Amino acid sequence: MGDVSSSAAEFRSGFACFVGRPNVGKSTLMNALVGAKVAITSSKPQTTRRAIRGIVNRPDAQLVVVDTPGLHRPRTLLGERLDSLVLSTLTEVDVIGFCMPADEQIGKGDRFIAEKLAAVKKTPVVAVVTKCDLASREQIAARLLDVSRLADFAEIVPVSAESGEQLDVLGDLLIERLPKSPPLYLDGQLTDEPEQVLVGELIREAALEGVRDELPHSIAVVVEEMTPREGRDDLLDVYAHMFVERPSQKAIVIGPKGARLKDVGTRARKQIEALLGTHVYLDLRIKVAKDWQRDPKQLRRLGFYD
Repeated sequence: MGDVSSSAAEFRSGFACFVGRPNVGKSTLMNALVGAKVAITSSKPQTTRRAIRGIVNRPDAQLVVVDTPGLHRPRTLLGERLDSLVLSTLTEVDVIGFCMPADEQIGKGDRFIAEKLAAVKKTPVVAVVTKCDLASREQIAARLLDVSRLADFAEIVPVSAESGEQLDVLGDLLIERLPKSPPLYLDGQLTDEPEQVLVGELIREAALEGVRDELPHSIAVVVEEMTPREGRDDLLDVYAHMFVERPSQKAIVIGPKGARLKDVGTRARKQIEALLGTHVYLDLRIKVAKDWQRDPKQLRRLGFYD
């Protein structure tokens, strides 16, 4: 019995978050650590709009990863909401992972974030050099040197979410900095996000894949209802609205003869079925919410709170 209590005393649990410029691989990294798809990923920058939590369960620890929107200089009210969300998150976690890609030079955006992190005195910062599978050994070595000159980090670790290289090392480094504590979430739980939110994010991801570069910030998805089909245990009816800012954007998302919207629905449905483990009927409608990114009332309605 003594062994059990001593191992329980060593159990660590707490919160980590990844910060970084938009599109540096934060969501992909969290998905790889958790081992399941809980944050949406997209080749379009600024995909993540909320602090989604992924939970890494180990025999000796539970690491709750908060995936934040990319920090950037805000140009819209939505941008300001995102930045305040990130900065408030930083003060509430036990350790921060600052992500910078191996295949890109350190830039203004990284320095801007390093300045912000310098103000978060009590939280240790682990520098994570991401996307190492896209860089040569020479590039990785040069980037590690650049990162070491950027700030005084608790650790610097190169990783690849795609190949899995050094992911376990990163997990260890983050967990070492968590307080000794019993688990915060039930064993086997991967995220504390309501299923409707995750479903909405999967629909938005599918929509982002099919549209031009100018649309990513203009799409929001609200899942209005998710109910089991009457008389069917194996079918879930999902009713969702996708919001864009202008009629011209609506036409782009729908595509010629509705082909693009149909493709979005098919891809999203497959992802939702994989997430929920059941057949899904997806009813997806598009609405125009004029300039919603700049309208406080509409931002609240679409789930972006002060």
